[in-house]
Amino acid sequence: IWDKIEADFKHAYDNLPETHSDAGRANKWAAGALLGKVYVFQAKWADAKSILTTVINSGKTTNGKKYGLVPKFAEIFNAENDNNEEAIFAMQSSMNTGSTNNANGFDDLNYPYNTGADGPGNCCGFFQPTFSMANAYRTVGGLPILSEQADGTPDYNLAANAVKNDYGKNTTDAFVEDTDPLDPRIDHTIGRRGIQYLDWIEHPGANWIRSQVYAGPYSPKKYVYYKRQENSLTDGSGWTRGYATMNFNIIRFADVLLLAAEAEIEAGSLTTALGYINQIRNRAANEAGFVTKGGKPEANYQIKPYAAFADKAEATKALRMERLLELATEGHRFFDLVRWGIASKTLNAYLKYESKFLVTKFGGSKYTTGKDEYLPIPQAQIDIQGAAVLKQNPGY
Repeated sequence: IWDKIEADFKHAYDNLPETHSDAGRANKWAAGALLGKVYVFQAKWADAKSILTTVINSGKTTNGKKYGLVPKFAEIFNAENDNNEEAIFAMQSSMNTGSTNNANGFDDLNYPYNTGADGPGNCCGFFQPTFSMANAYRTVGGLPILSEQADGTPDYNLAANAVKNDYGKNTTDAFVEDTDPLDPRIDHTIGRRGIQYLDWIEHPGANWIRSQVYAGPYSPKKYVYYKRQENSLTDGSGWTRGYATMNFNIIRFADVLLLAAEAEIEAGSLTTALGYINQIRNRAANEAGFVTKGGKPEANYQIKPYAAFADKAEATKALRMERLLELATEGHRFFDLVRWGIASKTLNAYLKYESKFLVTKFGGSKYTTGKDEYLPIPQAQIDIQGAAVLKQNPGY
């Protein structure tokens, strides 16, 4: 059905206006960005390069802002800054409309668990970032570790004050904050013990985790509202005060830059790709956007742009890592791995690594090529349309 998807976006690109009085509507340039993404997913590199270059050079938001990266990474995920220059197409949210369905309800279950008045929502501790994800933000000389699985000592089953705890392991090891070099995006993406959690409190660790031995020590952070926004940019009329009104980005400008970089790498234009990737890294390196306490960075943040790419293989590794670091928890990673043809290798290595800590959750899990790329088609739908029309996906 790729030809039909292409036709839809091409028609939209040719016919939608550039601007509109409603900032949240799709415009010509949103359609162009998504058309470019469709080309990338089909490895139509020349077509992707052409349209994405045009979008980067000429595109603007529906409310008339020239596409660009917001200066501070955290500003992407802040309801006070919705429909900014980076928001190419975003699912809009609102509050106090008579229905919490119009707010951003899909993240309600993902706020840190058991926070009380000290944190957002007070429920429910799902969608926790993984050990592998946290370790990916480790740097050497300001650059990611591309050659191997980065490793570290996480805040897992560690006592608060060098005493035994009750999180599945008897230990007298005290918790010590990580002092190794880190990409600063880690603390805008992952809630870590001892690090300021937006404008709430420092993440207390296990007290905000439903079960460390099941899902690890970290909390999600991107699509979480600020304390100052409660009841002004949240809808508290439902079962939780945590119905936020932050928009959810379907596609944002950094994603487009990385898609364009990938097309440039495939076309042999490593210098252009380097420029796109470094735009994103330079934004992450803006010290004004670091998580701080008392005016000082909360961790040993070290990040710098790449000087050059030696060859296509090195550029590809850097591009794929940058998509992980920049877009983590935004819903892209699995689909990237599948289209790159490395889902089995990457996910099985991930499951093996995570199972060192989380045996109950990951022990014995595996990714099966030829099956796990797709979910099963609901049997009820097959019954309605008939097996001659809908055939179950392989392996189910």
